[in-house]
Amino acid sequence: NVGWVNFGARLPGGLPYQTWAADAVKQAKSSVGIDDPPTHCKPLGTPRMLVDPLYRKFVQTPSLLVILNERDAGYRQIFTDGRPLPEDPQPSYNGYSTGKWDGDTLVVQTNGLRDGMWLDRIGSPLTSTAKLTERFRRVNYGTMEIDVSVDDPKVYTKPWTVKVIEYI
Repeated sequence: NVGWVNFGARLPGGLPYQTWAADAVKQAKSSVGIDDPPTHCKPLGTPRMLVDPLYRKFVQTPSLLVILNERDAGYRQIFTDGRPLPEDPQPSYNGYSTGKWDGDTLVVQTNGLRDGMWLDRIGSPLTSTAKLTERFRRVNYGTMEIDVSVDDPKVYTKPWTVKVIEYI
């Protein structure tokens, strides 16, 4: 999965970094990822866990979807009980996520991420101002498409979207 290394690899022109963020990615590449958070036993975070090569398991109840990740026994909660995103959530690695169904697509919104997170191995940053929207759609048995939209004005010059294909 190319997203593990570079989340924006398939995006024409690459990710639209602010100048400081492009410099940070160059520095991260030159140091061969020595500052990558998982290198220091920190969680991958959202949405990076979607492109991690280790296994994931989705557990769904009427009010909650939990994504279990084999890496460091990580997990992510997506509340599907109709609650709104919090205005000022306590920052965390996976943020705070709510989801609702739009036909056969689960639309998930996330805020409350921690500063200093990396989207990928090359060091594409995320900050606490990031807002994510993911659209999960099961194409067929064993294939899921996930459109990931990132709006983080501290890091990127404009919002962007990539498609992740999961073979589960």
